[in-house]
Amino acid sequence: MAPIKAEDFITSIADSLQYISYYHPVDFVRAMTQAYEREKSGAARDAIGQILINSRMCALGKRPICQDTGIVTVFVKLGMNCRFEGDLTIQQLVDEGVTRAYGDPSNPLRKSIVADPAGSRINTKTNAPAVVHVEMVPGDAVEVQIAAKGGGSENKSKMAMLTPADSIVDWVKKTVPAMGAGWCPPGILGIGIGGTIDKAMCLAKQSLMDPIDIDELRARGPANRLEELRLQIFDEVNALGIGAQGLGGLTTVLDVKILDYPTHAASLPVAMIPNCAAARHTHFTLDGSGPAVFTPPSLDEWPQIAGDDSGDARQVNLDGISKEEIASWKAGDTLLLSGKILTGRDAAHRRIQQLLDAGQPLPEGVDFNGRFIYYVGPVDPVGDEVVGPAGPTTSTRMDKYTAMMLGKTGLYGMIGKAERGDATIELIKRHGAVYLMAVGGAAYLVAKAITASRVVAFADLGMEAIYEFEVKDMPVTVAVDAAGEAVHKTGPTFWQQEIAKLRS
Repeated sequence: MAPIKAEDFITSIADSLQYISYYHPVDFVRAMTQAYEREKSGAARDAIGQILINSRMCALGKRPICQDTGIVTVFVKLGMNCRFEGDLTIQQLVDEGVTRAYGDPSNPLRKSIVADPAGSRINTKTNAPAVVHVEMVPGDAVEVQIAAKGGGSENKSKMAMLTPADSIVDWVKKTVPAMGAGWCPPGILGIGIGGTIDKAMCLAKQSLMDPIDIDELRARGPANRLEELRLQIFDEVNALGIGAQGLGGLTTVLDVKILDYPTHAASLPVAMIPNCAAARHTHFTLDGSGPAVFTPPSLDEWPQIAGDDSGDARQVNLDGISKEEIASWKAGDTLLLSGKILTGRDAAHRRIQQLLDAGQPLPEGVDFNGRFIYYVGPVDPVGDEVVGPAGPTTSTRMDKYTAMMLGKTGLYGMIGKAERGDATIELIKRHGAVYLMAVGGAAYLVAKAITASRVVAFADLGMEAIYEFEVKDMPVTVAVDAAGEAVHKTGPTFWQQEIAKLRS
C-alpha cells in the first residue's frame, strides 16, 4: 500500500467538515420528512417544516445548517500496516484540517472552542483542537468517522451508574424529559451500555454515526436484545409527547442507537447523548490513493414545503411596542417580528452583570429599555449577506441573568430556543414580559429575516458580541406569555395524553 500523504488526510478532514456543515445525511432528511407527514401537532409540524426548508436552502446555498457549527469529534480506525508521510501526529493532522475548514472564506464556520475552560475561556480562533479517538485495527487503511456536535445537544448528555437490577428503559424515560428541548428534537438518541462510564460515553457518541434504520428494524423484527431495547426505548420516548422543539407532538426521536461493551459484574454504566436537528456526521476511508471524495446528495431527496404560509401569524412591529400589546399575546401564538432587536449570549450577559454590579453604565448603543434580546451567536456573513446563519441558542443558560435583565435594564422580552425554568417563568409573569421561541436547526432560514446587522458592544467576544439586528417578518412562537403560561409545559402534557389515546 502507498503511504497516506499528510495533505490528503488534512484535505479530507477539511472537506468533510465543509460538506456536513450544509448537507444533512439523506437518511435524516427522509426520516424528518416522514415525521413531518405524520405529525398531527400544528406547532410541531411547523417546526419540522422549517427545519426541512432550512436544510434544502443550505444544500442549495452551501451555508451552515445551524449557526453552532460544533465541536469536532473524530473516531479514527488506524490499520496496523498503515503508513503516513511526514511526522505530524493524528491529532495535529486533524487539527490542521479543522482549522482550514472553519476558516474557509467561501463558507466560514463559527469558531466556538475556548481554551482554559475553567478560567479565562478564550476562543482558540480556529475551532481546534478536535476531540480525537484512535483505535488500532487490522489492515493497511485508515477509516475516519467525523462529526461536528453542537453545544445545545452536547450539553444534554447524561450518564448513570445503574445497578444490574435497574431498568435502562425506566432510566431513559425519566431522564429524557429532564433534558428539556435544548437539544432541538426530533433527533437521534445515542446510548452506550457497559465498560466503564468513560467507555459508555464513547460508545454513545460513536453510535450516533450510524444511519437511521428504525423503520427497517421494526419491519424485519429484532434479532437480539439490543435491537429489542432500541424499539422499546424508541416507543417509550415518543410516547412522552415532547415533540419537535419540545412543543408537544408525535415525534421526539427519529431513532435510538445503542452500542454495548462487557462490564464489571457489579456495574451497569449507561450513557445517553442526543444528536440535534443538525445531525452533522460522515465517514471516509483513505488507502494512499488520494483524498476522500464527497458526493453531494440529490436535491430530489428534499420535500417541497411552502415557506410562505404564515397562517394566522400576527404581524408585530417591535419598535415602540407597549406592555399592553405584549399582554395580548397568548402562549402558542405565531408572530412575525419586524423592527430592531439586540443580541446577547452567556459572555455578553456576564459583561453586563459586571458593569451593573460596578455601578457603571452599559456601552453606548446598548439600551434594552422597552426592547427584545435575541440569544444568538451568528456565523460570519459572506458575499452580500447581512449576517450568516443566525438561529437561536438554548435560553435556559440565560435563566440566571433574567432577574437582572428584567429588573434592571427595562427589557421587555427574550427570544431563544427551548424551555425556561420555573423561576424564570415566574419572573416573566411578574414583570409582564414575554419569551418567544425561534426554531433551533433553522439558522439559515432565520437569517433571511435579518435585513441589517451591526456590532454595538463587546466586539472582542467575536460571535458572542452584542449585535443590533433589524428584522422583517422573523417567525417566532410565544413560548411563555405575560400571564406565565408556557407551551413547553402545556404542549407535551396534552400530546402525551393524545398519544396514549391513539395507542389504546
